[in-house]
Amino acid sequence: MRPMVVMIGADKGGVGKTTIARTLLDYLDANDVPARAFDSEYPRGTLARFHPKATDVVDVTAAADQMKMLDTLADMGATVTVLDIRAGLLSRTLKAFTDVGFFDLVRGKEFDFCLFHVVGPSVASLEEIGTVAPYAEGRNYFVVKNFINETSFFDWNPQIYKGYLKGGREAVEVTIPKLNEMACEQVELASVPYLSFIANKGPNGENAAYSFVLRGYVRHWLGNVWAEYDRIKLVDVVSPKDQVQMKVVR
Repeated sequence: MRPMVVMIGADKGGVGKTTIARTLLDYLDANDVPARAFDSEYPRGTLARFHPKATDVVDVTAAADQMKMLDTLADMGATVTVLDIRAGLLSRTLKAFTDVGFFDLVRGKEFDFCLFHVVGPSVASLEEIGTVAPYAEGRNYFVVKNFINETSFFDWNPQIYKGYLKGGREAVEVTIPKLNEMACEQVELASVPYLSFIANKGPNGENAAYSFVLRGYVRHWLGNVWAEYDRIKLVDVVSPKDQVQMKVVR
C-alpha cells in the first residue's frame, strides 16, 4: 500500500485546523487505519497535547524536520501520515514539498496525497483557494468550512462563496458543524482525544468524571463530523482497501 500524506492547513489563523486534525485522528483510529501525525506548532505543539503517542512536533521550515516527515514515509509503521500545518505556513509548506520533489513522487504513484484546506468566513480566507488549489492538482482537495462560531459563509450571498470555490477546480466541500462552547472548553481542559472524552477516560486511560451532558454534546457533534467523512468516503481515500466496520462511539 502506498503511503498516504494528509495535510491539514490554512494560511489564515483562527479557522480551527487542529480541531480538524484531532477529529481525523479519532476517525482513522475508529476505522482501524494506522496513522501518525506531525504537529507544526513548533516548539510547543497543540495537536501533540491531545494525541501525544501518535504525534511529533516539528519545524516544517527546517530541512531536518522535513526529512523526519518525508524520508520515513516508505518504512513507517503507519499507513497514513497527518500533517497539521500551523497558520501562515500552508502555501510555504506546499512550495517546499514541491521543491524537494514530493509531488513528483505523488504523480509517479509512489505516495498518495490529500489536502484538507480549512477556510474561514472571510474574503481573505476564501482567496487562499485560488493560491492553494494548483498544488493539489485535483488530488483529493477538500475545502473545509469549519463553523467555530455562529457566523455564516456568505449564506446571504452564496454566489460570493461559489465564485471563490471555482478556483478550487475539483474541490470537494466538507462542512464541520459548531461544537457547544462549554463542551469544547471541557475537552480542551481535559487534554484528551474526543473519543477518550466521550468514553469518560483521562490522558492515561484512567476513569474520569466528565459531565454526562457535555459528553453527550461531543458525541453528537463528532457523529456529525464523521458523517461528513463517511460522505466523502475518507477511508477509501486514505486507505484504499475493503472498508472495515467502524467502532461504536460510546
